[in-house]
Parts: sequence; structure tokens; C-alpha cells
Amino acid sequence: MKKMSWKVISLIAIVVVALGAYSIAFADTIVKPTATLSGVVAADGLVKVGASVSEGQVLVQVKTVAGLMPAARANGTGKVTEVYVQAGQNLTSGQAVAAISVGR
Repeated sequence: MKKMSWKVISLIAIVVVALGAYSIAFADTIVKPTATLSGVVAADGLVKVGASVSEGQVLVQVKTVAGLMPAARANGTGKVTEVYVQAGQNLTSGQAVAAISVGR
């Protein structure tokens, strides 16, 4: 078996470290916005899986005495991968409502 020089081994190590750092830097992050209001989830204004959302966009509305009110907003720009609530469900403040895949 032929011996590898330290230069080749060093080059391989640098490439492996660079690829690892690149994949970490550009990986998607999952964020889970939570409700700020309690109430019954309204069918109108309930985000769907696969929807593209931008930061601040309303994800869930609840029925209140004053009418429909936003209960949760997107805390990042990305794509909705899961929705944890459904229309007619009681939502409590602090409850996670969806998962959003946010790219860097």
C-alpha cells in the first residue's frame, strides 16, 4: 500500500471540514410559533401545510367576543411543514400551532 503524504491528508481534512461547515450554515431550521390568544380556532385564517409564509403573517385566527382575532403569527419566513391545530379546536395561549421550515 502506498503511503499518503501529509499534504494530501491535510487537504482531505480541510475539504471535509469545509463541507461540514457549509452544510450546517445553510441547513433549514424548524420554528414552532405559539399562540398569544386563547379561543376556538376559526376555519377562516388557518394556515395549511405547504403554504409559504413570511414573518409576521397570521397563521391562526380564533373566535372571540370581538370577532376573529389573530392568535399566532409566523416568526420566520419559510414553508409550513405541519399544522398542530384544526378548526373548532380550543386553543390556549402558549400552545404551538405549526412548524415552519425556515431557510437561512
